[in-house]
Amino acid sequence: MKTEKEKMLSGENYSAIDKELVQDRIKAKKILHKINVSEYWVNKSTRKLIAELLPNSPSVVHIEPPFHCDYGYNIECGENVFFNVNCVVLDSAKVKIGSNVLFGPGVHIYTATHPLEKMERRNTEFAKPVTIGDDCWIGGQVVICPGVTIGSGSVIGAGSVVTKDIPEDCLAVGNPAKVIRKLNQNEEI
Repeated sequence: MKTEKEKMLSGENYSAIDKELVQDRIKAKKILHKINVSEYWVNKSTRKLIAELLPNSPSVVHIEPPFHCDYGYNIECGENVFFNVNCVVLDSAKVKIGSNVLFGPGVHIYTATHPLEKMERRNTEFAKPVTIGDDCWIGGQVVICPGVTIGSGSVIGAGSVVTKDIPEDCLAVGNPAKVIRKLNQNEEI
């Protein structure tokens, strides 16, 4: 029989109030408190805390506090990733971020979602992974919904809500975000 954590990580319905998952979130919140309150600027101590929070990411991840996430261990970053202030990553499923990715202020990435049936929704949720390719720029206040993939080299305009996959080398804007043109190819879509 699978644990609730195993169910969560495999995309099945799970109970978020499971003791193990609650303890994992508490651990992350304690580290985040240090990053967001005690340290609040990036220094050697903050870098160690970020490495502890994001054990599946390299050392070159820059986070401007405040930053929030559920677990941290589900966030995988490539090299040279920058999160500006007030970013939120709800990482109940894997969030895979390529190298050289820039996040503007207030970007929210959501993996957790909920059943549509009200009785089922009372007790369970599920999660879908999010993938962001290399060399992306995610503008301020963008919301990235569960299950979305953003292709390498793409730019998401400020305030956009990304509900569907975005191909590589595209500029996407709006709510819901729509591709308005190709990038690096001088072609119109």
